[in-house]
This record gives sequence, structure tokens and C-alpha cells, in this order.
Amino acid sequence: MSTERDVQARLETPELMEKLAAIEHERWAHWQQYMHDQCQRAKDGSLVIPAHLAKRWQTQIETPYKDLSDSEKDSDREQVRRYLPIIGAAIKAPDADG
Repeated sequence: MSTERDVQARLETPELMEKLAAIEHERWAHWQQYMHDQCQRAKDGSLVIPAHLAKRWQTQIETPYKDLSDSEKDSDREQVRRYLPIIGAAIKAPDADG
């Protein structure tokens, strides 16, 4: 039977950190690509965020999670679901001592 300390040790392994960091990078890259696709590219290669999106995203930045719309919360929950299988597997891993 795993103790809280055993679970904590499993959650702090370098292997788990790398798996979760890879998901985070994938999530970030997907968002950045989405943002870039919404922007207008200037001749110098810089990106200009349309005003309506800049306003919308700034509002989301400033809004606490509890005050987001249901669809915005669902979007955040969808991202968290990407992490759960890896975290769950780490917690359920058999004890190293057998």
C-alpha cells in the first residue's frame, strides 16, 4: 500500500517531470500556432494581433478561473485532461521495493 510519501516521491521523479514538460511544450506550441494563425503578419515578419482578439485575450488573462464562462472553463479542463493519464500512471506505479 502506497503512503502519501511514496506518492509524492513518484510525482517528483525526473522522468515524470520530463513527460509532463513535454505535454506542456506541446500545449504551448499548439496555442502559439493558433495565436500566430489569428494574427496579421507584417512585412518585417512581426505579428499584429487583431484588436478584438487582443481585447478578448486580455480579458481572459485578467479573469480568475472561477469567473470564466463555462466554455472557457471547459477549454482549460480539456488541457488538464492531457496530464491526467501520466499523473495517474505515476501514482499507480508499483512500489520500487516490490
